[in-house]
Amino acid sequence: MTHYTYLILGGGMVAGYAAKELVEQAIRPGQLCILSADSALPVERPPLSKKFLAGQKDEDSVYINKPPFYQQHGIDVRLNTAVTHVDLPKRLLRTASGEEITYDRLLIATGTRPKKLHVPGADLPGLFYLRWLEDSKRIRAAWQGGARRAVIIGGGYIGTEVAAVLSDRGLDVTMVFPDEHLLTRVFTPEMAVFFEGYYRTRGVRLLPQKRLARLEGTGRLERVVLESGESLPADLVVAGIGVEPVTDILEATGLRIDDGIVVDEYLATGIDDVFAAGDVARFNDLVFDKPRRLEHWDNAVSQGVYAGRALSGRREPYKHLSYFFSDEFDLSWELWGDPKDAQQVVYRGQIPAGKFSAWWLDKARQLVCAFLMARPDDERDLAQTWIRQRAKLSPQTLADESQPINRAAS
Repeated sequence: MTHYTYLILGGGMVAGYAAKELVEQAIRPGQLCILSADSALPVERPPLSKKFLAGQKDEDSVYINKPPFYQQHGIDVRLNTAVTHVDLPKRLLRTASGEEITYDRLLIATGTRPKKLHVPGADLPGLFYLRWLEDSKRIRAAWQGGARRAVIIGGGYIGTEVAAVLSDRGLDVTMVFPDEHLLTRVFTPEMAVFFEGYYRTRGVRLLPQKRLARLEGTGRLERVVLESGESLPADLVVAGIGVEPVTDILEATGLRIDDGIVVDEYLATGIDDVFAAGDVARFNDLVFDKPRRLEHWDNAVSQGVYAGRALSGRREPYKHLSYFFSDEFDLSWELWGDPKDAQQVVYRGQIPAGKFSAWWLDKARQLVCAFLMARPDDERDLAQTWIRQRAKLSPQTLADESQPINRAAS
């Protein structure tokens, strides 16, 4: 049996940033262990669907901490290590090899896993999901190895980003998704229409409101067949149909699980010295005073850093304005906040020109969410300030570019 002061269950971004923060908090060699089911050290996720996938970044550039970091600081990283049993009262975890590991403080950072396709042919070589470094390597090897026709199943973050990369690499790309528009969790219909038009000008074929029936091929994937009967030739298929929190091993541990592991504003689970962070954590968002579970790079970074401090004994409420970003082709956009409770959307700038911002206001005209693409820095700064302040804004002034935007705050 091996004992550690700090134990992190999960080897993704939260683990990488929590380890970095614990080093900043001056932990001693031998105090920290990371148990990871992955085959690679913690990496930054955005490049996996962008520049690394495109072959514009090498593997060494995507690590959160370079490989020597863990050895230099005496951090025990166990890769390819599956945990089969968790006993929180005994502060004990058991691995698939039978080893038992105990801890003083535990951070659960098991993250999410891709939802899988359940259709005939889903076991054919040539179907890919994208979550880990090895996934991105396999997709990159496929297009570098001569694949020329790609079908993307799903119209969310992964689908739009992978489609843009593969199209830029010269592949014929078709996107199949069940919704009327792309990125329906983020974009309004007006915004989606612009992005969809842009994708089409870059050669991507869009098939909205279509569903997959089966995958076909002899020995490997050769075509995608839709419920409509349409057949799409394909050398590779990438499915980005959402993710689900990884909580299976934790179901009978006494943790409260409800669309992830429920934690308080300190990322504490309610069980002594057990914390959860990142994609798997359903936390109390103090900016909006409501529970949320977020699946994005910024959330993993900020909660990873905070969790590292919490493990080292610092106790302060986690209060952070949620932030999202994406890059597709030569478009880059950012979004702060949560549009869920909005009653009105106001646009500033010209959507057809791809230089606009969107401002979501609640029933009291308070700003709850803002989207910016190719806009001035003052809009970027004010968006964050106004959401934190729950500023009440004038829709008319927001929409009128002839007026300075700071006049929108009443």
